[in-house]
Formats: sequence, structure tokens, C-alpha cells
Amino acid sequence: MTEYLAVDGGTIAYEVAGSGPLIVLAHGMGDSRAAYRDAIPPLVAAGYRVAAVDLRGCGESSVDWPAWSRTAIAGDLLAVIRHLGGPAVLVGHSISGGAATIAAAQKPSLVTAVVELAPFTRKQSVRLGDLRVKRFRQGMLRLLGTGLFGSVPLWRSYLDVAYPGAKPAHWEERLDRIDSLLREPGRMKALQGMGRSAPTDAGAQLGNVQSPVLVVMASLDPDWAASAEGAAIVDGLPSGLGRLEMIEGAGHYPHDQFPDQVVALVLAFLESAARA
Repeated sequence: MTEYLAVDGGTIAYEVAGSGPLIVLAHGMGDSRAAYRDAIPPLVAAGYRVAAVDLRGCGESSVDWPAWSRTAIAGDLLAVIRHLGGPAVLVGHSISGGAATIAAAQKPSLVTAVVELAPFTRKQSVRLGDLRVKRFRQGMLRLLGTGLFGSVPLWRSYLDVAYPGAKPAHWEERLDRIDSLLREPGRMKALQGMGRSAPTDAGAQLGNVQSPVLVVMASLDPDWAASAEGAAIVDGLPSGLGRLEMIEGAGHYPHDQFPDQVVALVLAFLESAARA
């Protein structure tokens, strides 16, 4: 059941399942909390209270916001954690990975651990070698086209590249839901605004994070050389806090494409963090 939280600038939609320690799930741009549909049940079964959030401008959250930065998103996520009686484990995908970094650095008492899924957490640069990789060229052109033209078909085309190989069982339903949401007034503007926001605010906070961090990257992510990017994020954290795991055969949405593998990594990470 959808619940709503009024924060400064708008309203954030979320849903909660289960009982136990709190985990907050945040999706990437152009998406909704439905991205975690198959990850929520096993987390609940493992004894967690799971809150899946629609980012500002996305899903069922309101659309008129003054900013789309990772810092702004971090503020929303911290508000949800406070409202639900945190602290919480904060899981962020893509742009929300950067937001989770900022939230953990700003309020360490509210964030016990961070999981970053294919995160945009550092300033990005295009290298000549990247352009030789077909999936990178395809993904970059579709992302740039979506941002420039506000094209829903181009975004759908990007998603086809970002989900290489086997698609989730609910693939057509997922695409249709994303398509429908992005055609609602203001939601493509949110995607474009997030796409234009630089991750430098998140990168600047890496060294200030105090809680353990799991970075999950995917071998066929079209957005970068995944293992190198993941290693760079871990290197930017205080020594010993971060760890990198790779999902072979996945694209930019490992939690939707291979939810069982991602959940297994998250649970093992949390168990390890609890023992530390």
C-alpha cells in the first residue's frame, strides 16, 4: 500500500513490508520502486522491514521540485528514514547510489550501512577505449538522446541495452509501467533533470562515510567499465569500509535482472557488517 511523506518541496511516496531492522530501497532515474519488486520478498523473509521509495518526480511522488541533485535526493531519503524510525540500511541504484553516499556521510547515526548498485557516485569521463565497446556507444547515445529530446522511445531503447541477455519475467509489464509513468506531466522533466545533475557532490563525500559500504557492479553495464569504476569508488572511501562485488552477465539493473544474486550479496554483507 502506498504511503506518502510530505518533505520540503513536495511529497515522497513509499511502501513498507515486513518487520525488523529497516532497509530503505531507492531506485534510479526514470524508474520507480517497482524496480525492487522481486528483491523485497526475500529481504522481508530474512527478517527485515523494507521500505521502497519513489524518488522525487518519479513513481507516485510529486513532480514539481526545485532541484534534482543527489544531495536533494539524499535529503528525501533521510526524511523517510527519520519518519520510519531509523536507523536504516540504505540501498541506492545509479543516481541513488550517489545519494546514499551523501546521506551516510551527512547523518552517520541514521545510516548503518550502504549498498550501492551500479552507482553514479563520482565524476565521469569518457575515454577513447570506452567508445570501442559497442554496448557503451549504444547506451551513451540513447542516454544523451533521451536527455536532449525527452524521448520515451529512446529511453525504452536504452533499457533494452541496459538489460543485456535474459530479461526479467515481468519485462513487458516493467516497460509498459515505465512508459506510462514517463508520459505523465513532469516525469520526463525529472529524468532529464537528474540526468543533467553531476555526481561531484557524491564524490566529494566518499571520504566522509563512516558506515560499511557494499558496491555491486555488473559486468555488462553499458554505462562504464564496471569493475574499474567500482574499484575507484571503494578506493575513495576510508580504508577498509568498502567492498566490491561483481554480477556477471548483468547490465545496469542487476537488482531487477538477477535479484536473487543481489539479495544474497546484500544479506551476506549485512551479516559480515554485524559481526565487525
